[in-house]
Amino acid sequence: MVGKRDWLDAGLVLLAEQGAPSVTIERLTERLGLSKGSFYHHFKGMSGYRTALLEHFEAERTTRFVAQAEQAGGDRLRTLMDLVTAPGPAPGLEIAVRAWALQDAEARTIQERIDRTRVDYLTEVCGDAELGRALYLVVVGAGQVVPPLSGRRLRSALELVLGRTR
Repeated sequence: MVGKRDWLDAGLVLLAEQGAPSVTIERLTERLGLSKGSFYHHFKGMSGYRTALLEHFEAERTTRFVAQAEQAGGDRLRTLMDLVTAPGPAPGLEIAVRAWALQDAEARTIQERIDRTRVDYLTEVCGDAELGRALYLVVVGAGQVVPPLSGRRLRSALELVLGRTR
């Protein structure tokens, strides 16, 4: 049975592949092979879905990463680097959410909260606000260049910043 999370995961894939305008009920139902009735069983329309999608993105790409780094013990920064550089939709998804935030007030509010949470956590982990901000800017910038840096190249850039500052 398809649940709310399946709808949200499908939305993240569409978002990463084609951007926010592509996330429509029609495309979601087509992708999942389900009816609009199933969509409306879980969400009160597209506005509610978009809010849930942004919150799901935050939970998957920020809250979960922080929780995993905390659970790993030891080197939290290394755990974060592993998560950020792992294969997956990350660069496309991050770019799509940032583009969405430029055009939508709700997306912008959530993106600001995500950025603040990430920088604050990196600052806590590094014990240095400037280093935390610099590492985050490397990650954001790596996703914005065309083509985006691969996980291996992103890791090298992060290690270069860490090596030069420690």
